[in-house]
Amino acid sequence: MFTTPARLFRVLAIAEAITWTLLIGALIGRATGLSPLLVTIAGSIHGFVFLSYGATAVLLAFHQRWGVGVAILAIASAIVPYATIPAEIGLHRTGRLAGTWRLEQTDDPRDGAWYDRTMRWFLRRPWVLAVLILAAVIAIFAVLLMVGPPGGKH
Repeated sequence: MFTTPARLFRVLAIAEAITWTLLIGALIGRATGLSPLLVTIAGSIHGFVFLSYGATAVLLAFHQRWGVGVAILAIASAIVPYATIPAEIGLHRTGRLAGTWRLEQTDDPRDGAWYDRTMRWFLRRPWVLAVLILAAVIAIFAVLLMVGPPGGKH
């Protein structure tokens, strides 16, 4: 399913936009008298996908060797509703999502860096990587749930 970095990023960019729609719809529903529970559910789904998108953007920033500015822009695109779609399109058009997963070391001197070796190890074991990312997202999500929603009202 996620045979290339571009495919993984596109799926999460679209999922992020869809969850924005769920959250905005729930907020409108709450304002028109529907149950506030809808916001809690949609917000939780959106939060989980938001964190997953951010983790994926960090992974691809290392994998695709984006500059810091590009990485920050990709991550920050999740903050603005629906901005992940134009961000993904822009990254695709500029070739920043091109290529396959770098599973083997090449002649590129950057491939010898510890983080590239570590990334290749995880990419050759995608289930381990998926579990690690999922655990990190769940941990961050749990902390954010304990902190509470923005504005301090529960």
